[in-house]
Amino acid sequence: MQGAENLGYNWQWNRVPRYLIQFSSDGWQFGPLLQGLWVTLEITLVSLGFSLVIGLVSALMRLSTSPVARGMAQVYLELIRNTPLLIQIFIIYFVFAPILDIGRLTSAILALSLFEGAYASEIIRAGIVALPAGQWEASASLGMTRGQSYRYIILPQALHQMIPPLTSQGISLVKDSALVSTIAIYDLTMQGQQIIAETFLSFEIWFAVAAIYLLVTTLLSILVKYLEYHLSEYTT
Repeated sequence: MQGAENLGYNWQWNRVPRYLIQFSSDGWQFGPLLQGLWVTLEITLVSLGFSLVIGLVSALMRLSTSPVARGMAQVYLELIRNTPLLIQIFIIYFVFAPILDIGRLTSAILALSLFEGAYASEIIRAGIVALPAGQWEASASLGMTRGQSYRYIILPQALHQMIPPLTSQGISLVKDSALVSTIAIYDLTMQGQQIIAETFLSFEIWFAVAAIYLLVTTLLSILVKYLEYHLSEYTT
């Protein structure tokens, strides 16, 4: 605060609430920051759903007996985990989006899904591998195919171990989604940048944006603790 005052910065916190909630003759409505938060949450939820599907498929491919499937999954994981998410967003939006004729929102969701899916894949694979080999033997003795074993025996048991780390990965996804502002998607971060460009309320708006992200991730962290507690009770 003192440093900002030394720079001659005039704090105007009283102007921040209007960018959260606005009141008019038609009643109250979300301000730009909460509108951006809604976009962030939409992108996060959709990307999380796709990333779980991608993670499950790639995990099963890595555990497959087919060398081709294992190789494809390994290439995907190495490419995604060893390159920055920002670069992946740019490549998908500027290179593949014109070819596939998809918009910036779809590009952002695709990039986030592929990125988070690589980490979800390792979580799912670890949950499956952690199960005792006797579970496979028991399902085989019942005459189940490999697909039936996964569906009825393996995945339901592994799910209890996978949910907490997958939920934590969802928290990371909320923070990673801020990078979609680089391709002009009006999420929370982009809305903050737009407001600052118009009002020059640099410190106030960035503090407000950070507080909103902190609130969302804190609530999700509480959810993770709740799940861990109840799952530990269930398994004991």
